[in-house]
Amino acid sequence: MNKRTLLEATAVALVVAVLVLAVTSLRGEQYESRVAVLAVPATQTDSAAQYGEVASLAMPAIVQLVHSPTVLEAAARASGSTAREIASGIGVELVPASGLARLSVRAGSADEASAAVTAVAKAVGDANLLAPAGRLRVLDERPDTARVAPDWKLAAGLALAAALAAGIATAAVRTLRRPRTGEAAVRAAVAAAGVRHPVALVREDDPGMVDRLTALCVAAARPVRVIPADHGLTAQAESLAESLPDKAGEPGEGTAVIAVADGEGEPGDLAAALAVLPVSAVLVAVVLT
Repeated sequence: MNKRTLLEATAVALVVAVLVLAVTSLRGEQYESRVAVLAVPATQTDSAAQYGEVASLAMPAIVQLVHSPTVLEAAARASGSTAREIASGIGVELVPASGLARLSVRAGSADEASAAVTAVAKAVGDANLLAPAGRLRVLDERPDTARVAPDWKLAAGLALAAALAAGIATAAVRTLRRPRTGEAAVRAAVAAAGVRHPVALVREDDPGMVDRLTALCVAAARPVRVIPADHGLTAQAESLAESLPDKAGEPGEGTAVIAVADGEGEPGDLAAALAVLPVSAVLVAVVLT
């Protein structure tokens, strides 16, 4: 991965992380108040014998009771909210085989949530679902209230996960879309320019570069012409031309061409430079810098 791709992936990851955190903060604060109610037997001996059966049948009805219009309206009046808002934030958790139910209400402020859940608990108790065998007793004098949103720990985790995914995806896309470089790209550029015969690829840092090029030019029996693939390689092409011995420049039909190209550069530049060579020119080697 090159430096540009790394910077782009990092930038995308940061933007995604900021967006996730911004969306989380725009949701506003949410508070949840909870109250527990417990089913207890009535004081009468004959009713107490029926308590277990009545409790097992009546406790699930609390879930439906708290969503009834009467209960919702009572909670809305107590909290200064609306029945629709209370209905969207109300919940019931039944603890199996215990006769315990936890009532909860979510609202935009702690006071609203506390007032609403208190009103819901009172309405549930006044409904006398277990009569005459038992009754529902509110266990908490004051509701347990806590802020549940925004959950910054969860938001930070989501932002980190989204940022990593976006960064990796960006790097992968950039890598796949990046033009090929190296020897494979150079050979593809040579083929695209219409060169069908074998061409030697020589590295500039190869100690035997000059000897290899000299042998190729002597074998071609043509004057040597060194061309750069782009203007940034002109000085290197001129220096290479001067390093070739005079015998490589003996007169002959056409020219033997040596191209100087950036091994990690844009292969299209090399293809364009080779495509405009005259028909009498023969490419014998490409020097990779």
